[in-house]
Amino acid sequence: MNITREDIDALNAVVKVDIAKADYSDKVEKILSDYRKTANIPGFRKGHVPMGMVKKQYGQAVLVDEVNKLLQDAIGKYLVEEKLDVLGNPLPKAQDDLDWNSDDFSFEFELGLAPKFDVKLKGKKAITHYNIVADDKMIDNQVKHIQKQYGKIISQTEATEASEITGKFTNEDAGIDNVATITLDKLKGKTNPKKFIGAKVGDVITVKTKNLFNDAHDLMTFLKVSHDDAHDLNVEVTFEVSEINERELADLDQELFDKLFGKGTVTSVTELKAKIKEDSEKQFSQQGDQKLLNDVTEYLVDNTKFDLPAEFLQKWMQTAGEEEMTVEQAKEEYEKSEKSMRYQLIEGKLIADHKLQVQFEDLKAYAMEMIKGQMAQFGQMNPSEKELEDIAARILSNQDEVKRLSEQLMSQKLLELYKTEANLKTKEITYDDFVKEFYS
Repeated sequence: MNITREDIDALNAVVKVDIAKADYSDKVEKILSDYRKTANIPGFRKGHVPMGMVKKQYGQAVLVDEVNKLLQDAIGKYLVEEKLDVLGNPLPKAQDDLDWNSDDFSFEFELGLAPKFDVKLKGKKAITHYNIVADDKMIDNQVKHIQKQYGKIISQTEATEASEITGKFTNEDAGIDNVATITLDKLKGKTNPKKFIGAKVGDVITVKTKNLFNDAHDLMTFLKVSHDDAHDLNVEVTFEVSEINERELADLDQELFDKLFGKGTVTSVTELKAKIKEDSEKQFSQQGDQKLLNDVTEYLVDNTKFDLPAEFLQKWMQTAGEEEMTVEQAKEEYEKSEKSMRYQLIEGKLIADHKLQVQFEDLKAYAMEMIKGQMAQFGQMNPSEKELEDIAARILSNQDEVKRLSEQLMSQKLLELYKTEANLKTKEITYDDFVKEFYS
């Protein structure tokens, strides 16, 4: 067998594989001999079928199969030995004149080669890393929410501004039929809340969905409509009141503190607010980090210039999926996925250049920390080391979970790299302002 390569340009090559009879004949003969022993052909006893008949019936199929196996194995080894970094998979060139009655064969494969490039993390313009803080207003609202959550529910005969009103939103034509509990501070303007004040059980209130809530997304929660429908929904709905309650706020005492955080962890309102601030900002830091990851990704894709073997990749995409694509479909798919392909190459380059690795011990520690956090959410604050190790071992025995956690851990390693190597500036921002600026 002989393999040669012709580089068309920096991004495209053709590999030629020459296969001689000596490369496959022994294997083909052995398979046909085994067929002969088991072949069940009328007129002949099993094991006594003439070899010529076996070859005539099965010879070419076996030959084609063995040559294809040789090809796949040879191409795979060649790419490894030559250390060729290819995109997609080698594409066999069409051969209309292939003669399977010959002794020797030649096959050609197109290769799309990964581009050579450098990645500069330090750009001229600084990327903002947002430090999201919980301000006094947010902390006070959270304290009030806790007091409501743990307070007593008192039934009312008539709705007031402070009431929780349960009822059913209905509009038959729009397919709306949902029971919900609302508070009047969610309603937009002055007119909407006034319609509910003074209402009694059994009353039916008619409102318009447009500008009903301060946040249009609340239509998804209270009316159970889709995200797309929520933004354009402009219909009348009825709300039949079924229950009216008011919450008597829980006292901010030691009993409540112990219920929330465990005995003696928090002993005053000041400590409660400090704990809320600490826990909130720990969660916010994840959102700030995710925003940084997104912004650095955008920067790297926009500022790391290299060409791709676009024509090859589009051709490869035509046959890579479960269903074959047309030329137009492959071009459209390539245009949609080009940005993510570029970032995958950039990420791979960063991982290689900075020798970022996910070791098993790192993965185990990461899994145990994740499990510990999940258990804490359900009140299990101090699991034993053995308990954590046993659960981690079960998770890491699942290859899909290993892949998922490895990707998360590598993402963290890249984030730390960006924090130390990229040109960043830190900006403090409240959570409400962060949401308004980037998600409204």
